[in-house]
Amino acid sequence: MTRLIRSLSDSPAGPSGRATGPNYPEVGATRTGPLPAGYHHLHHTVRIGTGRAAYKAAGAAVTTWAMHRATGARVDSAAEQAEPGVTLEVSLGLGPVRFTAPCQVIWTTYTEKETGFAYGTRGGHPECGEESFVVDLHDDGSVWFTVTAFSRAAVWYTRLGGPVVRSLQHFYARRLGRSLAGLVAGR
Repeated sequence: MTRLIRSLSDSPAGPSGRATGPNYPEVGATRTGPLPAGYHHLHHTVRIGTGRAAYKAAGAAVTTWAMHRATGARVDSAAEQAEPGVTLEVSLGLGPVRFTAPCQVIWTTYTEKETGFAYGTRGGHPECGEESFVVDLHDDGSVWFTVTAFSRAAVWYTRLGGPVVRSLQHFYARRLGRSLAGLVAGR
């Protein structure tokens, strides 16, 4: 079995599209665990299909930003695929009212049974922390998608929003799962 798991420490900072600068100290904790104290934790898992074809389609949708875009989010990145060090901006909102979230890919995994990545927040993000998006192919052929995150408010309006912000994060994790299932099913 081929295993390719890379992290930010494996990737040198370099040309455009790559930069250092996560704004939290626990870089990589969504991969290495446990999730750090002092943050809100999110864990959402959903079955999205069956078989190797579904696994490959889901992995591609996750790592090329297609899953995020299918939710209506805008993703701005010079890279077409998640790799450690790649920077991106994810924006959510309606019309002219959008919240922009600068992120950096922290780690990736591209294996026969696990595909995904995590991004961490950078300065200017309304939250501080890390979020991973992983597709797993189980031995029974079922394909599962998991979002794992730790975050806390980084600006006044997310502090003020408190429980509402956390509810929106959980809503968005569920929406990612539904969007991914739809992409895998060809809807």
